[in-house]
Amino acid sequence: MSEIANYRQIFSLEGRTAIVTGGSRGIGKALAEGLAAHGADVAIVVKSTVDRAESVAQEIRAAGRKALVIKADVSREADTNRIAEEVAAAWGRIDILVNNAGIVLPANAEDCSLDDWRSTMAVNLDGVFLMSRAVGRWMIAQKSGSIISVGSMSGRIVNWPFRHAAYNVSKAGVHMLTKCLATEWAEHNIRVNAIAPGYVLTELTQDVLREHPDVVNNQWAKGAVQNRIGSVEELVGATIYLASDAASFTTGEILTIDGGLTLR
Repeated sequence: MSEIANYRQIFSLEGRTAIVTGGSRGIGKALAEGLAAHGADVAIVVKSTVDRAESVAQEIRAAGRKALVIKADVSREADTNRIAEEVAAAWGRIDILVNNAGIVLPANAEDCSLDDWRSTMAVNLDGVFLMSRAVGRWMIAQKSGSIISVGSMSGRIVNWPFRHAAYNVSKAGVHMLTKCLATEWAEHNIRVNAIAPGYVLTELTQDVLREHPDVVNNQWAKGAVQNRIGSVEELVGATIYLASDAASFTTGEILTIDGGLTLR
């Protein structure tokens, strides 16, 4: 096979299996569909939106790939172990994990309850650790795998004017956890990376747009050098890259996708 033919295959995920947490809508849905479009079978993990997850799974099956829906809470250790066991039992291996599940509970720091702080950390940071650990054990046994966590530009900057210190801190933790796991698991041929999205249009940002159009249009959009907010589809390419052999020499990276907002 010529080098040109080889290059055509480096983004292929044919024969690989993936888990996407929070994959029923928004960023998670786009990433699940993107992985399937490049050949992966996909397990979608949701805490409550099972019907929506089943709709995504049906689309993936219609495109010729296998799909599972698993109802689970990524902040619960037993659930994360069960997720890994179910996927491995169904498909024999786990090649890709996308840690996407997350929550944001806005609050001024002085008003943020300890319960809200802990809830944010439980899903956004503990969930990433627990899922990565559970799946990582299978990847260590098979001596291969790619883990991609959805961090945020909020792990690098303080968003304004809305205040959510807990969210920012949780995402900064995701970035450091990514680097730690990449270092520890390189010897097992496991790559661990993260994407750090900027403002993208999701159901949440649509709600903000309706209630605070000035913030979205005049601060979020104009804060980026591209003078706009992004779409969930614009996160798919980076995720496919990190999941595929195209990124075989890439690990421990936090790939910022924010239209240049953090440049200034």
